[in-house]
Amino acid sequence: MLTTLTVITLKPGANVARWALAQMATAPPRLRRVAGLRFCQLLGSGADNGFGFWPNLRRYGLIATWARAEDAAAFFASHPVWAAYAQRSHETWTAELAPLQAHGAWNGTNPFEGGDLAAPGGVGPVAVLTRASIRLRRAPRFWRFVEPTSRALAGTEGLRLAIGLGELPLVRQATFSIWDSAAAMQQYAYRDARHREVIQLTRREGWYSEELFARFRVLRSTGTVDGVDPLAGG
Repeated sequence: MLTTLTVITLKPGANVARWALAQMATAPPRLRRVAGLRFCQLLGSGADNGFGFWPNLRRYGLIATWARAEDAAAFFASHPVWAAYAQRSHETWTAELAPLQAHGAWNGTNPFEGGDLAAPGGVGPVAVLTRASIRLRRAPRFWRFVEPTSRALAGTEGLRLAIGLGELPLVRQATFSIWDSAAAMQQYAYRDARHREVIQLTRREGWYSEELFARFRVLRSTGTVDGVDPLAGG
């Protein structure tokens, strides 16, 4: 099983922005019929690299799991849904990922089960995906911590990319990050005081009705995010 995470940065313009918003409703039924596609989710993003309160109408994401690598290659090579996005994009970046660890649920299921979860991480970049459904009454509390936590994350040693994504504004949020190594990711997760505080608060105050954590080995990537391939040089 292969997982892909694609970051899409659209060309500027009101017409493109309106088209992309419409795709959030119209594209999923077409994507569900793609050969070999086991799971997919179109995602929006916010300001400040996805972590801001206000939406970024030029940036979107697509997370997908595939039965075979060939199915993913065929989709990105010629499928009309992807071709429409590529035509309207300023740049795109796609990471190919192999699941190493996954627990929790996304809309009631774990889309990364069935991968080679026992495979060793090895040496090299790892990716982390977190996704949560935020209880509506806890959303103000959640967003109070997002900005300072994401600002601290941006300067973390060993971090190559961190981006915020979401299915629904304010209440269904995901983060995707790439690290030099599993050790660099764990250094942040276990030793950053602000991150530990937020994790403790989510448990104590019950911020989430559903959450998922997945870690991946990064196989390869194509394209750029903000003019840079996060995997270049490593």
